[in-house]
Amino acid sequence: MATTQQLSDFLAGTERRAYKQAVFACRDEDAALDIVQDSMMKLADRYGDRPAEELPLLFQRILQNCIRDHFRRSKIRNLWTTLLSAFGSRDEDDHDPLENVADDRPSYQARTPEGQLEQHQTLKIIELEISKLPTRQREAFLMRYWEDMNVAETAAAMGCSEGSVKTHCSRATHALAAALEKRGITP
Repeated sequence: MATTQQLSDFLAGTERRAYKQAVFACRDEDAALDIVQDSMMKLADRYGDRPAEELPLLFQRILQNCIRDHFRRSKIRNLWTTLLSAFGSRDEDDHDPLENVADDRPSYQARTPEGQLEQHQTLKIIELEISKLPTRQREAFLMRYWEDMNVAETAAAMGCSEGSVKTHCSRATHALAAALEKRGITP
């Protein structure tokens, strides 16, 4: 059984990655914040008494369901709005509100201003390319490589077979590598 502190630590540690995952899925920062908040509330309310080891898998499943629910609600809303409002212009000054959260891991800190700029630009390109992936590939990729979930956990969270997860991850990795190489970014 997870303690309140363990649940709190888990939610604090996964917030940023969950937000990015939701933004990639719905391409709307405000909706992504709502999705993450709803997912965290559902986890705390319904599964807060589960063992701490089960929290990552449960949270990923809840997050994916909340993303799907968002699309279902959006589909209904779009029936009542014009096509032009659905494709309205987005503000170019959009920013990630969680980017301001300090990351104390030294591997993410560039040593020079030029290095920081280059790293920031590269991350933006990677995020853009991830957002272009098909939904299932993006889900599998983010769970496996951003959330460090194993194949079985990812399959359970996505509701598919382990073979499907491996296929989605492989296709996503190859598509990302090709897109990044095309932009001149190599490992």
